[in-house]
Amino acid sequence: MSRAPLPIGTWGSISTRVVKTDAKGKAVKHLSKANFRDHDGHVRDVTAFGNTKTAAERRLLQKLQDRARTNQSGELTAMHKINHLLDLWEKRFEGLIADGKRSPTSLVTYRRVLKNHIRPALGELRIGEATTPRIDTVLAKIKKNAGAPTAKTCRAVLSGAMKLAVRYGALAINPVREVDTIEGKPRNQPRALTGEEVTLLRTSLATNERAIQADLPDLTTFMLGTGVRIGESLAVLWSQVDLEAGTVEVTHTIVRIPAEGLIRKITKSRAGERILTLPQWAVAMLRARHATGIRLGDPIFPDTHGSYRDPSNTRRALRTALSPVGSTARRDLGESLKTLPRQTHQTRKQVAQHLDWPQTRIELIETGRIRVDHELIATLVATYDIQLDNHHALLTQLHDEAQPAESDKLTWVRSHALRKTTATALDDAGHTARQIADQLGQSKVSITQDIYLARRAANPAAAQALDDAFGDLDLL
Repeated sequence: MSRAPLPIGTWGSISTRVVKTDAKGKAVKHLSKANFRDHDGHVRDVTAFGNTKTAAERRLLQKLQDRARTNQSGELTAMHKINHLLDLWEKRFEGLIADGKRSPTSLVTYRRVLKNHIRPALGELRIGEATTPRIDTVLAKIKKNAGAPTAKTCRAVLSGAMKLAVRYGALAINPVREVDTIEGKPRNQPRALTGEEVTLLRTSLATNERAIQADLPDLTTFMLGTGVRIGESLAVLWSQVDLEAGTVEVTHTIVRIPAEGLIRKITKSRAGERILTLPQWAVAMLRARHATGIRLGDPIFPDTHGSYRDPSNTRRALRTALSPVGSTARRDLGESLKTLPRQTHQTRKQVAQHLDWPQTRIELIETGRIRVDHELIATLVATYDIQLDNHHALLTQLHDEAQPAESDKLTWVRSHALRKTTATALDDAGHTARQIADQLGQSKVSITQDIYLARRAANPAAAQALDDAFGDLDLL
């Protein structure tokens, strides 16, 4: 019976012999040799010399390992390190981005988990050592330390990388396939603004100087009237708006890529490219903006320099505008507290260091943007040698501040809540999940139903439904 051949990329036993001696007959040169089965299937001799037997064998082993990693077919072997596999996976993902099949923001997210979690835990292991139990243990630790969402992202990256290893021949099966499912806390039920909250939102933004400076009233109107993502709304150009037909074409989104800055890229799926019919109040808002003078190549919601706005900064501006500043008493208390460090000749930085607080916490208190209580204020004013219980004016303001304010009802609102509000309004009006998904630019109806509802062609009836849901925009 013939002997089984060596597996491709492996070698047989190593033999060593003396090939040179000195005048006294002492061995001074050794030759080590082994049979190596190359990636073309042929078995070849690989040799290495050394002054000692150990040195010769060590050099030969290094040559064999290097030969196993070097191949002409682009395959991997189980001897490669996982870091090498991850490098190949990253390059492949970059190619998919260049072909327009993946989003560059996805690679930013994946590189973050690669750097912070996957490479430190698994990078120096060999591909053949990436067993299901070992990967399962690593993902469980990541979930414990960084949370379920991060662990799920790590699982997706590892699965893609190991799938590549299987395709290149380094593994027979994907070890991530049998890893335990990662489950986090139940997702909160989708929450949309009610009609009363929409009115309160419009009023709050229209009367907030900082919100007006950030151009938030018109932006939120546009988002409510279309259901587009904040990045998509910031990417719309005037050339894509047809005021006569009352439509807007959505084709791109704005994202920030490290080392590249803001870029305007196509939407992440073909479903994201859509033409939407606008409700009349959204058309009226755009007509008013158009009347001030525009250029067709400019975004309809530019920054102060006329360029694209950063979605992250815009979200931050919205959060700030919707912070609980509606209470006049809260603002008055903040103004009173702001004068105290001046009287004691202290800077905000000095006060923060004394209390071991971040400076931003004191700023939020002094601008009335967070709720405070007796204990918090007592701790703060003690820094100014003031006993709160003996300061009747501050006590009165603190009592008034504790009363609820109307704007406090909006502190939960984020930009995505506007999108959910649009979806829920259409759902209440009897539109199908497919119609709503087309409005939102989503390819999967299940996502629309599970995430965006609180209970491709344009959908012209959506405009009338939104008109009925929110009425005129006199408040804006």
